[in-house]
Amino acid sequence: MKALIVDDERNIRESIVRLLAIEGIEAAEAADGAEALELLRAQAFDAVVTDLRMPVMGGQEFLERARLEGLRCPIIMISALGEINDAVAALKAGAVDYLIKPFDPDELVHKIRSAVSSRRLEDRLEAGARTSAPGKPFVGKSASARALLRSIEKIARTDTTVLITGESGSGKEVVAREIHERSPRAEEPFVAVNIGAVHDNLMESELFGHEKGAFTGADVRKTGLFELAGSGSLFLDEIGEMPLPLQVKLLRVLQERKIRRLGGTRDIPVSARILSATNRDIEALVREGRFREDLYYRLNVVRVAVPPLRERAEDIPLMAGFLLERIRSRMGKPAVKLGAEALGVLASYSFPGNVRELENILERALIYAEGEEILPSDLELGRGARLAAGGTESAALPEGGREPRSAVEVGPASGLDAVEREAIERALAKWGGNRTKAAEELGISRRTILYKIKRYGL
Repeated sequence: MKALIVDDERNIRESIVRLLAIEGIEAAEAADGAEALELLRAQAFDAVVTDLRMPVMGGQEFLERARLEGLRCPIIMISALGEINDAVAALKAGAVDYLIKPFDPDELVHKIRSAVSSRRLEDRLEAGARTSAPGKPFVGKSASARALLRSIEKIARTDTTVLITGESGSGKEVVAREIHERSPRAEEPFVAVNIGAVHDNLMESELFGHEKGAFTGADVRKTGLFELAGSGSLFLDEIGEMPLPLQVKLLRVLQERKIRRLGGTRDIPVSARILSATNRDIEALVREGRFREDLYYRLNVVRVAVPPLRERAEDIPLMAGFLLERIRSRMGKPAVKLGAEALGVLASYSFPGNVRELENILERALIYAEGEEILPSDLELGRGARLAAGGTESAALPEGGREPRSAVEVGPASGLDAVEREAIERALAKWGGNRTKAAEELGISRRTILYKIKRYGL
């Protein structure tokens, strides 16, 4: 946490800085509002504590200027006993709290922590409404899972950028969240956005924000995800889908640690750590001129490869048990367990859709299961399922795992196509036909889901 102390009396500033240092809060000083504005334009702060009466630029004018420029960090006002009306006016102008001189040092520390916590919570809520939903925890005890976890622990201690690679649905966001949760930034926000799920024309505004009137429909100022991430982590999933013009702007952010809102006239300092992921051959994209080489090297300082589920079959029982309980709880279903035969079928399946496919299979099985135990017929893997253990198509379950329930369930797609089609149909139904949201849930790009919708005639 980093605070800015603004007061024209040097001894007061220095004493507050020493107090905050004891409490583990880094602090900088400014002698008046004008100096404070310059510091806020150059650095990212979590909170500001400012005196009300100061020469050059007082606390009230500083507050109004800061809010006019879109500076978002919470501001706490300090005033003398006879300036209560002014303090109230400051609150109306956007200050989050105030203190009366002389004040209790412990109360100041409490107000700073409270203000920062409140802002972080607001940012998390807004980011959660605009980005990926909270993910799953890291689950796995196989040799490859343990090796991956060791890499995560080493990387988490640093502030370097990380590129996470792996097949779709293999758990790249889980890895990104683990890196964040094990890092010194764990108390800060984790903001995740799927680049492929946001329209190209909207992505710049999502990442960097915009000022009121920046374009038609921009009726209010919007905070970008870089700002919402604060001093936490910003996870850019499907980074290979980012259009070239936006790649240029992202490169500038990585180089200068500053952003500029659409329609804005000044740079805003940012301090979030950048984590990115892709399921594509990003080196091939660089060779083809579809991904900037300089940005690639900026993002690929440390690389983490997430193994597909078929390469860590030892984790399937543990992961299936965890996911099953989570889905059961969400659906309000009674207790049910995976039968030994069903677990054996899952252990022999290749999971082309990885962990996301396992989750979909278990959710479908819970819907169809009629007893306290999930049977192989409830899994409905399909005749087209590829077997990792060298099996043949005849060794798989009958198509659909059971007799069709109705003629409606029998269509032109079969095997994996049937599973894929059903997953897309359920995602579209869940999100009321919103293809962007459905694609985000399935972990595919918007372009991919449009292609699949056309292919399956949905």
